[in-house]
Parts: sequence; C-alpha cells; structure tokens
Amino acid sequence: MTHASSSNRRHLAVWFPFLPSDRLARETARTGGPAPPEGPVVLVEKVKGALRLAGADPCALALGLTPGMTLADARARLPEVRAVPHDPAADADLSARVLEDFGRFSPMAALDPPHGLVLDVTGCAHLFGGEDGLVRAVRTRAGRLGLQMRAGLARTPQTARALARFGPGGIAAPSQDRVTARRLPVEALEAGPAATQALRRAGLTSVGALDDRPRPALAARFGADFPTRLDRLLGLEDVRITPVRPPAPIVVDRVLAEPVTDGAAVQAVTDDLLVEAMARLEARLQGGRAFRLGVFRVDGEVRRIAVGTARPGRDARAVSRLFRERLAALSRPLDPGFGLDHFRMEVVEVQDLAPVQPAFDAAPAQAEALDALIDRLGARLGPGAVLRVRPVASHLPERAWRLDPACRGGSSDDWPARDPGEPPLRPLHLFDRPQPIEAIALAPDGPPARFRWRRVTHQVTRAEGPERIEGEWWRRPGRPARDYYRVEDADGRRFWLFRAGRFGEEPAPRWYVHGLFP
Repeated sequence: MTHASSSNRRHLAVWFPFLPSDRLARETARTGGPAPPEGPVVLVEKVKGALRLAGADPCALALGLTPGMTLADARARLPEVRAVPHDPAADADLSARVLEDFGRFSPMAALDPPHGLVLDVTGCAHLFGGEDGLVRAVRTRAGRLGLQMRAGLARTPQTARALARFGPGGIAAPSQDRVTARRLPVEALEAGPAATQALRRAGLTSVGALDDRPRPALAARFGADFPTRLDRLLGLEDVRITPVRPPAPIVVDRVLAEPVTDGAAVQAVTDDLLVEAMARLEARLQGGRAFRLGVFRVDGEVRRIAVGTARPGRDARAVSRLFRERLAALSRPLDPGFGLDHFRMEVVEVQDLAPVQPAFDAAPAQAEALDALIDRLGARLGPGAVLRVRPVASHLPERAWRLDPACRGGSSDDWPARDPGEPPLRPLHLFDRPQPIEAIALAPDGPPARFRWRRVTHQVTRAEGPERIEGEWWRRPGRPARDYYRVEDADGRRFWLFRAGRFGEEPAPRWYVHGLFP
C-alpha cells in the first residue's frame, strides 16, 4: 500500500455501462443481419424460476428500468423493450479482448469488474498530447469498437473508478482528487445497500458530508474498514493496481499519426524503437536478453513478437536482424489489415552489463560468434528448435542435465570442472536408459572381469571404481544404490558400467551399461 505522498501518479478508469448490447450490435453487423434494434435493451437471466433483468442499457435505465426487476414488470412499463439473454462468459471474453486492445494506452492495465478497466497511465499522456488527448483517444477507440463508455482520470485508481462509475467522468486535476471526490454521491463508496440506505436516512448523501464527520464515529457505526474505504475514495490512500501482464523493465512506445501497412515501415519503426531502448539500457548500465515487439492494429487485434539473445547486449542492429528473421519466419504472417497505428518495444529481461573498452588487436571471441549464430537460428526456427544442455543438481546421471532453449545463454562453467590431466568422469555418449548386460566379477563387490552385451563378450583388462551413487529416495523410495566402474576391454573400447543393488540383498544385483567413452 502506498500513501498519498506520490502525487505524480495518474490512473485512468474506463467503464462500459452496457457491454453486452454493444457486443450484440457488433455481431449483428458482422454477420450481415438486420440492424440492431433502436430503443431500450435489457439483459435477462432466470432467478428462482422468474426472468429478471441482469442489466439494462442507458436508454432503458433512463426510462425507469432497473436491474433486478422482473421482465414482466419491465414489459408492462415498456412494451417495446428488447430482451437479450445474459451471457457472462461472453462478457468476460469481450472484456479480456478489450483489455488487450486498450493496452496500447499503457503497459499497466487491469480488469475492473464489472465491465471496467483501470490503467496506470503515469508517464503515458504525452504520447497522446496530454491527458485531454489521452481521454479523447480512449473515447475514440471505444467508439470504433462499438462500445459506450465513461472515463475518469485521477491520481488513485479508486478515485478514478468512482468518477467514472458514479460521477460525470472527466479528469481530476493533480492534487484535486479529494475536492473532486467530495462531490460524488455516497453510492460511490460501494459499501452495500444497507449501509447506503442508512447513510441517506441520516442525511449523508454525498462523500463530502462523510468526509466532514469524525472517522472514529463512522467506524463505530459502519465497520472498522469504512474509514479506509472513504480515504481511498478521497485519494488519501493509494492501492496500486495489479496489471494482467507485469510491465517490462523498459518500455518504448510509438503512436503513429497515420497507420502503416507495408513491411518496410514496420521494420523502420522497430529499428527506431530499438535505438531508444538501447539508449535507455546504456544509461542504466544494463543489457537486454529478451525483447518483445507489440503491434496494435486499428481494428483491435494485437500481435506480440518476441526474440531472445544468448547473452545480454545493447546492439540495436543485431536485435533488428533477429526481428527481421522472426517476422519472416512467422507461421501466421503479420497482417496489417487496415493499418498498424501503435508499436511498443519491451525489454522483458535485462542484466547488468558494464562498458567494455575495445582493443585494436583483439580477435573476435568464438563464443560471441557462436551466440550470434544461435540467436539467428532461434529467431528463424523458433526458440524451441535450438537447444542447449544445462546441468541439473542431481547425482543420477540421467537426471543431471536438461535441454533448454539456447537463447537463454549460459556457459560450460556451470558444469563441474575436472582435475587437469584426469580422464573424464562421465562419457560423452550416455544411453537414454541403461541397457542390461550379463557380467561376471571375480569378487562379489569388485569390478566385472567379463561381460556380455548385444551378443558380444568383452574381456575387461582395466577397471576404475567403484563410484557409489545412491538413489533419490524422496522421488522413488527403495531404489537400489549404484556402483559405477569405468572399464576397458581387450580391444581398447571403454564403457561405463554399474551394478544396481548389493550382494546378499533381494532382489539380486544386476549389471548395466550406461555409456560409452570415446
């Protein structure tokens, strides 16, 4: 929780009074059916065997219809009212799609049920010519989507929500949240029907009248949380929103005056965004590891294209080549439709990257060239097509590694280093499953003297071991211990064998070959 000391924050609340009717109108237009009906429209749902109003459009509300009323009473008052079945799942789906589209106004956006959104627009208004321009752009965008809306802009999300839902909407000037909220009715507290009725009976019809009363008296009458609810509405206490998608460390936006449709323009805007993003990374002494390009279409569709690099960097040209490869290799090509009017570059993952003094005689590092090749292949084929082996903290050989996308970086330094001059402890060729063999040992706990594998008998001339590896009891209790040996046969072939179990125990121990040394 953050109190009112951060006076520079700004939040925009958007409320759609009747989302389902707008969906009905758009679906009718899309399918080429008859024009949506003019006049009052209500949503109906069955409650205890009776059809009741779950919602009403502004026209129906203005004519006296209210949610909760039976459909029979509504039609008795307004015979021409149009009833539409309530579909909460479709409303939720539409709200999610609208939230995705309205992400063009701020990377920090959250749902605000019912039928609302709230956006943290701190530092975003200048992209639209100021706060007035931002509200106009939001209203224009909602109109293009066929949605009725009311917007409120204030320092805290609670004040903005109350202004949009219970007031005339508009913009509360900086440091004027309390003055603006005092004019709202007590319904803006959303304290419940019983508390609202009690307040009105007491003559407290506005938020300002409550603000003038002592907080202890309000807490004693309406509950301990009532003063907190009032302070949040007045902007004295700020509870931050939880965005649907956490914002990236660095976000750069471009709002175009005219939509673009050709690929060259898309690449030019992408390059421009990358230059600015790299400048911000350099100022923070950081490098980017993962980049995401958001492309907003004028009809509401949003595409996001991501690329990653094997190591942090600030080379705009290198990342631009990755985006060019990725855009060319998309399974569903980027369709500009009627035009793309908003672009956003997000540096999703960053790492510290100190400046490096270049040398005149320095040869290019082979690791850097390999990482650049991995980045290009990942961008062209997809991040899951180029994999790298990673170590895993496990004693069992078959569980001591995993395959990860190579663009996540990393190096061989993560693997345990062996002593100089010593032979490798693990073979390069490891079988996916150990293969059973028949072995004869001269001593019960000694290495095998001879073993048979794949119908071929091998005479052991040298052996090293044992290396005991216990089973992971927390995963599969009762697994036998393994005694590993590195052995060499008479032909010079080297194997990695193990005996599972101990002599004198049940079941009897068995021998396996787990890998081959070069």
